[in-house]
Amino acid sequence: MKIALAGAGAFGEKHLDGLRRIAGVELVSLVGGRLEPTRAIADRYGIAHATTDLADCLARDDVEAVILCTPTQMHAEQAIRCMDAGKHVQVEIPLADSLVDAEAVLARQQATGLVCMVGHTRRFNPPHQLLHGTIEAGELNLQQMDVQTYFFRRENINARGEARSWTDHLLWHHAAHSVDLFAYQAGPIVRANALAGPIHPELGIVMDLSIQLKAASGAICTLSLSFNNDGPLGTCFRYICDRGTYLVRYDDLFTGNDERLDVSRVAVSTDGIELQDREFVTAIREGREPNSSVAQVLPCYRILDALQEQIWRDSPC
Repeated sequence: MKIALAGAGAFGEKHLDGLRRIAGVELVSLVGGRLEPTRAIADRYGIAHATTDLADCLARDDVEAVILCTPTQMHAEQAIRCMDAGKHVQVEIPLADSLVDAEAVLARQQATGLVCMVGHTRRFNPPHQLLHGTIEAGELNLQQMDVQTYFFRRENINARGEARSWTDHLLWHHAAHSVDLFAYQAGPIVRANALAGPIHPELGIVMDLSIQLKAASGAICTLSLSFNNDGPLGTCFRYICDRGTYLVRYDDLFTGNDERLDVSRVAVSTDGIELQDREFVTAIREGREPNSSVAQVLPCYRILDALQEQIWRDSPC
């Protein structure tokens, strides 16, 4: 399968690393913001074609599928362009930064019948996979999920400390991971509340969020997010269940008493991005809907839209 990748930044390289570990996959085109750095990355990964124009990539007959790791604000429009060109597409999280745009992507997927998948990586991380299987088997019932997503990001920089050309978003990006995961583990969300802290004077975004969710199953979720946290970074998940408590930190799983549990045999890899890409490739080959399809994750974006409306009502500034 011949795949192109658009967005040769910090996260794009994670996909490049994962894709080259998947048998029968060839990277044939790389799209970046500046040509020389894009060519340098393409050379490093053995990719013959490098460009700064997505249209050049989509015009190629040898491109079967595209993975979009571009700025959030481009995702929906570019996903639709990919499908219009007859290409399967995986869009990195978030699918969009508005419900209208997310629904437009779903409409185009339904019209074309192509595979359109969104990078909700938590569904694929082995610790969450293991707990999902245990919950689905009826061996555990989730009572509460407690999530902390913390960064120290008071300037517009990416994960490598480089200047960004776009602004990240706590609600539409980082909360999307946990809102979708909670619904994936506990079932449909029936209530959602949010409180927002002050808006950053230069970035123009909310820097602190507190979110409460309730599922139809009765399970609840408390989600705290911050770009102001000067301390350990990343996301920690606490699953409080009827039979045990579990902690997930990155790709590691622990009991509530901090005893490490083995997740090495959950899947063929412990790299969630690689597993996500494997699902994309396999779904195309098998002609089926992938886990984390645009249709499956759209309820998450409906919740985010409702939370955004609530934040605007409470903080009209």
